[in-house]
Amino acid sequence: MRAAQWTAALTGVAAGAVALAVAGVCAAVLDGLSLVGGTASPLLALGAAFIDATPAWLKDWAIATFGTRDKQVLVAGMIVVVTLLCAGLGLLGAPRAAGGSGRRRLALAIFAALGAGVVAIVLLRPGAAALDLLPTALGVGSGIVVLGHRWRRADQQPDLDRRRVLRWAGLTTVLAAAVALVGQVLSGREQAESARADAELPEVTDPVTVPPEAEVAVDGMTPYVTPNEDFYRIDTAIVPPSLDPQQWRLRVHGMVRREVEIDYAELLEQPMIESLTTLACVSNTVGGNLVGNAVWTGWPIRELLARAEPLAEADMVLSTSSDGFTASTPLEALTDERASLLAIGMNGEPLPVEHGYPVRMVVPGLYGYVSATKWVVDLKVTTFDADVAYWTPRGWSARGPIKTSSRIDVPARSARVNAGRVVVAGVAWAQHRGIALVEIRVDSDGPWRPAELADEPTIDSWRQWYWHWDAPVGKHTLSVRATDSEGAVQISESGPPAPDGATGLHTIYVHVQ
Repeated sequence: MRAAQWTAALTGVAAGAVALAVAGVCAAVLDGLSLVGGTASPLLALGAAFIDATPAWLKDWAIATFGTRDKQVLVAGMIVVVTLLCAGLGLLGAPRAAGGSGRRRLALAIFAALGAGVVAIVLLRPGAAALDLLPTALGVGSGIVVLGHRWRRADQQPDLDRRRVLRWAGLTTVLAAAVALVGQVLSGREQAESARADAELPEVTDPVTVPPEAEVAVDGMTPYVTPNEDFYRIDTAIVPPSLDPQQWRLRVHGMVRREVEIDYAELLEQPMIESLTTLACVSNTVGGNLVGNAVWTGWPIRELLARAEPLAEADMVLSTSSDGFTASTPLEALTDERASLLAIGMNGEPLPVEHGYPVRMVVPGLYGYVSATKWVVDLKVTTFDADVAYWTPRGWSARGPIKTSSRIDVPARSARVNAGRVVVAGVAWAQHRGIALVEIRVDSDGPWRPAELADEPTIDSWRQWYWHWDAPVGKHTLSVRATDSEGAVQISESGPPAPDGATGLHTIYVHVQ
């Protein structure tokens, strides 16, 4: 590519960067003033629309490949696509190109058409309002102005030093991209973080105490209680919603005798409890780390539903997040004796923003995609026949009971260990049923041997285990399986996460020397 073409392409990229920066800052301002109804940022709206259209197999691949960084990879991919499109438009309107004026009009028309398409996507987001189109409209207009200005400048000064043009375009691109990124990340985030910093959790009458016997003292073991900063995050939000607790409301409606609405101040006045509960993502692969254990502070959802009095024929609660995500939870799981909570705290702190601040749902015994709605704002009492949740039409089961699972944490996969006494340890979980037995097998033809179990403070959390192995020299496999308190043995046949959770036994290779 010649220098003139590089200059033209970079001019297009700069125009696109300015468009995203203007749109991002405008969206951040509107969000900070609580003037947007849905997703005003064009980049976030595009990302959310892509996630909405993602089939189960692609979601599994993205999470298996990129883990909890799948959103960052998506945003980076979108930026690359936008960059290439804008570079192409810059080349289309390159100075002195054949049919120059016509090609430039075409480039501007394409730029405007792409902007109109993004406006349509923005307006189709859940809760969208007319004002949400303003950031995209202003951004597209700014990009068109930049393109027109640079093309006129090139015509008036055809001998302008290309190095100066390249420096201008490069600097403009970098500054605009930085402004856009900061605008999107800080959109309402500062207010939410400030409110969270000032928040205090109410006292609970029966706080959770984790006995020392629940944790295995083995180097390299996963902590029994997962620190907030290490807790997995899988959701459909490109950037976590930033909600003002003073504006937060939760509505209960549908198949109920009376509609109920509660605000954050009233929620804090309710008698709070603590629950030690393990959450797991349905996309977790065998042996994966999309599972975590925490002490949750909240108010039992059954108490709120009791106010509304669900009708006898109802069998599901469709919960909705502020970003439009929905989950289908069996009504029974929210009204029985289990600690299903409207959680406001996590490990003794107000919920982190990325984990649902100010309020989320925590339901023992179910995968998160059908129960653990973050930033929850609506509960519709309904039936599985009448309503479907976000992931159901995308290839996932409407009901998601946790499957009995286990994992080897120590030694690590492909570790080299010395012959002799070796400690094998890990975790097993079967929330709301509990773990009764964990067994280890050395090599595929070896017998299953029982492991030692740590204490189990509650059947709603995972259980740690360990086993002493007299390891002979050579290359070996270690496999683990668990049995729940109802006598059901972990499924040994390998199966993918979709539609209702992965199956199979976690197996690792170790080299004994």
